[in-house]
Amino acid sequence: MKIVYTDNNATTKVADEVIEEMLPYLGELYGNPSSMHTFGDKVNKKLKQARLRVAGLINADPGEIIFTSCGTESDNAAIYSAINAYPEKKHIITSRVEHPAINNLYQHLQGEKGYDVTFVPVDKKGLLDLDLLYDSMSDNTAIVSIMWANNETGVIFPIEEIFKKANEKGILFHTDAVQATGKIPIDVKKTKVDMLSFSGHKIHAPKGIGVLYVKKGFKFSSFLVGGHQEEGRRGGTENTASIIGLGKACELAKENLPVMNTKVRELRDYLQARLLEKIPGSSVNGALDARLPNTLSIGFDAVEGESILLLLDREGICASSGSACTSGSLDPSHVLMAMEVPFKSAHGSIRFSLSHYNTKEEMDHIVSTLVPAIQKLRDMSPFWKDGEMI
Repeated sequence: MKIVYTDNNATTKVADEVIEEMLPYLGELYGNPSSMHTFGDKVNKKLKQARLRVAGLINADPGEIIFTSCGTESDNAAIYSAINAYPEKKHIITSRVEHPAINNLYQHLQGEKGYDVTFVPVDKKGLLDLDLLYDSMSDNTAIVSIMWANNETGVIFPIEEIFKKANEKGILFHTDAVQATGKIPIDVKKTKVDMLSFSGHKIHAPKGIGVLYVKKGFKFSSFLVGGHQEEGRRGGTENTASIIGLGKACELAKENLPVMNTKVRELRDYLQARLLEKIPGSSVNGALDARLPNTLSIGFDAVEGESILLLLDREGICASSGSACTSGSLDPSHVLMAMEVPFKSAHGSIRFSLSHYNTKEEMDHIVSTLVPAIQKLRDMSPFWKDGEMI
C-alpha cells in the first residue's frame, strides 16, 4: 500500500540529500571534532559549515547558534536561562496554545517554583489577545515566550510586534519557532528576538537534533553543564552526523521556501476546498489568512477524530488529531478548547500538514477516502440526523 504522508508537523521524511551528507560521518569519518589531530579536525570543519548553513536559514550569525538535542531542550534552555538571568523577577508570560514543551514547563515553574504565569488567551480564530498580553507585561516579568506559529492550526502570531513591546519594557523574549522554521521566512536580524528554538526533524533532518538561537550580547546560562562544546554553552560531545545533516536540511529549506509558499499552499487550499465542498458540517479551525502554508486543521461535526484516523490509516493515509506530543490523551486538543471550538466538533478535528513531497493525486485520494468515511461514522453517531448535528 502506498503511504500518503500528511503529518509533517509531527515529523518529516529525512531528505535523501541529507542522508547522503550524513553517511560519511556515520562511517569512515568518525573522529571527535574536539580532538587535536587532523582526523578529528576534518569533522570539525564540517560542523563549522553546518553552523553557517543553519545560521543562513534564519539570517543569524554562526556564533549565535547552539546545537541541542531537540526543540524541547532548546525551549527549556531558553526559559531557564532567562529566569537565571533575572532571579528576582517571578512573573512569566506565554499563551494558552503553546506546545507542551513550553506549557508543561511553565506549569512546573508555577506549581513547584512559585512563579506567577500569565497564559494569554486566544479568540475563536486562534489569534492572541494582544491587549491582555501587553497589559500583563511588568517590571516583574522575566520573560515572554510566544510560539511563532501554532503546531495544530498553523496560525501565525505577530512575533516582531510582540518583541518590540517586550523590548520597550526591558523584558527578554523567546519564540518557539519549531513549526514556522522552513515554512515561512524568518530573519532574526529584522525581528530581533532574544532567543529562538527550532528542531531538525520538522525540516527533513533527523530526529534528535535541535537549535537554540541566542542573540549576541545576551548572557546565556548553560542548561547542560559539561565540556567546552558550543563555546561552553551546551556541554556534551556533538551529535556530529545529525548536525551535518541539519546543516544540509537548512540549506534545502531555504531553497524550498518559494515552493512551500506556492505549490504546497496551493495543495493545502485545494484539499481544504474539496473537503468543505463535499462534507457538510465541516469547518476550518483557525484564521484562514495568518496561517502556515502547509497546515489544515479541519473539524467534522458529530464524529471522533480517532475513528477518522483509523479509517484513513487503513488506506495508507497518515494524518493526526493534533500534536504528536499529546496523542496519548483522549481529551480534546487544548488548542481547540482555548479557541472555544464546540466539544462535539473539537473531538472530530483532523490536522493535515503537507510538504513539498505531496502531490495533487494524494489530495484526491484523501478526499475520496474521507468523504465516505465521515458518512459511515455519522450513520452510527447519535449526534447526527438528517444531514446535520443535533
